[in-house]
Amino acid sequence: MLGNFDAAEDQVQETLLRAWRHRESFKGEQFRAWLYRIATNACLDELRRTKRRVPPEHSFRDVPWLQPYPDRLLDEIAPREEEPDAVVVTRETIELAYIALIQALPPRQRAVVVLRDVLDWSAKDTAEALGTSVAAANSMLQRARATMSAHRPADRLERSAPDLTEDEKTLLARFIETHQHGDAASVAAMIADDIRVTMPPMPMLFEGRDAIIPLFERTDPQFDDWLLVPTRANRMPTAASYCRRTGDTVYRAFKFDVLRVENGLIAEITTFGAGLFEAFGLPPTWPPR
Repeated sequence: MLGNFDAAEDQVQETLLRAWRHRESFKGEQFRAWLYRIATNACLDELRRTKRRVPPEHSFRDVPWLQPYPDRLLDEIAPREEEPDAVVVTRETIELAYIALIQALPPRQRAVVVLRDVLDWSAKDTAEALGTSVAAANSMLQRARATMSAHRPADRLERSAPDLTEDEKTLLARFIETHQHGDAASVAAMIADDIRVTMPPMPMLFEGRDAIIPLFERTDPQFDDWLLVPTRANRMPTAASYCRRTGDTVYRAFKFDVLRVENGLIAEITTFGAGLFEAFGLPPTWPPR
């Protein structure tokens, strides 16, 4: 709902505080549903406070608060055999494109989409969580789906499996090798003609081969020494980059590149800063101290 890892972590804490303060309101219902209801309203309060929303036609550069989510944390909440009713977060609903797209929805529509389409709640349970009628909840869902359908990329592939495809694994390895060696000439073979690069929170947008290839050329000697580590964010192939600047003795955390792969080519790169290396289980320097 928030599109931001740090803000989501804050609301997890707020949810637990609210649950403790209002523990007498728990009447023996399904405990997970009770907590999700509290979390939903905590997020709605946060959205009202920050007024974060983007126009429907936008790129990642228009969502400056967007942050990646570590796959290792998604893996920790994967359903276990003894929890048959646990929520399965599908790849389609955790990828960056989906997270960015729902940021264009009004807060309550966003909540309905998450409850119905991500958590697979019933219309009745969703209406109760939001303190509204079933008819009103269904109406919000219909409007939200229409907005998302109108602005969703036409070539978007629906995938529920959490594992990377072979194309994604191959391209991630090639991306890392190319980046480390500064081989800009090899970039053309792995990117789509209409590739897009954005760098939230900076309002930068690069589109097309001619705009992208210079980004891989080494023109600044202080950034000549790179070391990249494969990881995953939002169920997408991701490279964590460390940079050793001139005169330094270690590689230091620098950025994440999250790749969207379509038809065997890199169609989009979303670059984030190094602020979440710890959340990804990565050390601030390499080799780890």
